[in-house]
Amino acid sequence: MKEIVINSWDELQNLIFKDVWDESIKRYRSCYIYRGVSHKDFDLVPKLNRVCSHNLQLEDDLLRNFKKYGSADLGGYQNFWQIVALAQHHGLPTRLLDWTYSPLVAAHFATCDIEEYDHDGAIMCLNFDALNDQLPEKMANIAREYNSKCFTIDMLNATVSNFKEVKQMSDKPFAFFFEPASISDRIVNQYALFSVVSDSSVLLSEILKDYPDLCMKIIIPKEVKLELRDKLDYINMSERFIYPGLDGICTWLTRRYANLGPYYNKKHNNDFNKD
Repeated sequence: MKEIVINSWDELQNLIFKDVWDESIKRYRSCYIYRGVSHKDFDLVPKLNRVCSHNLQLEDDLLRNFKKYGSADLGGYQNFWQIVALAQHHGLPTRLLDWTYSPLVAAHFATCDIEEYDHDGAIMCLNFDALNDQLPEKMANIAREYNSKCFTIDMLNATVSNFKEVKQMSDKPFAFFFEPASISDRIVNQYALFSVVSDSSVLLSEILKDYPDLCMKIIIPKEVKLELRDKLDYINMSERFIYPGLDGICTWLTRRYANLGPYYNKKHNNDFNKD
C-alpha cells in the first residue's frame, strides 16, 4: 500500500482534495472512501477476527443473541443487513469494517484517542469503485442495473439474504460495500458505509493485494496529531457531531480539557519528547 506522510493540516487538505475534479460533470467528486485509525500499523481487521479468532463461526451466535437480547430496542427491524449494521455500530464483533465517504470523519477517528498520541495515526484511502470488477455475476448485475458502486439495503435484499448465501456465490473470496439505512444520527453523521468480505477468515487487505493501486495510506505523525485534532474541533468534526448525545459531549469535553499541549504540540515545544 502506498504511504504518504503529511506534516500539517494544510498538507492533509491539499492531499485529500487533490484530483477530485470530474470534468464529465464539472463537479468535485472523490472516488475514494476513508478509514481513520489511531495507530498507523493497525491493519484492516474486523472486530470479529480480533475477538473470535479462535472460532469465527461464533459470528452466527453473536448475531442470534444480539437479536434475542436486543429485541426491545430493535423494534420491528427484521432485515438481516440492517440488523448487522446496527450491531456493528453498537460494538458487536462482526466481519464488517467501518468506512466513511468523508476524509475529515476519518481524520477524527485517527486523532480522537488520546491514549494513542504516542503513535502515528493513519487515514486509509480506498478507490472502491474498481473493486466491483471482482464481484460475482449476480451482484455485479445488480450494481450495473442501479449504476451504483455501493449496495443499499434494498439492493442486497434483492440479491442475497445473509452471510452464508454471500459465501455460496463464489468459490473465490470477494469484497463488497453497502450503506446502512439512515436510522440513527450516528450513521448519518459519520457518512458511513461498510465493507464485507464473503469469507470471514479472509481479510480485506488480502483481497487488496491484487489491487495495489487502489489503496493509499496517509500517515499522520504523532507530532502533528494535536494540530489536526484542534482544527477538526473548530469545524465541529468532534464527538459532539459523530456521537450525538450526552456520551459524545462528555467524551469531547474530556479530550478537550486534557493537558495535551505541552507534550504534543510540535510547533511550540521544540523539546517534543513525552518520555
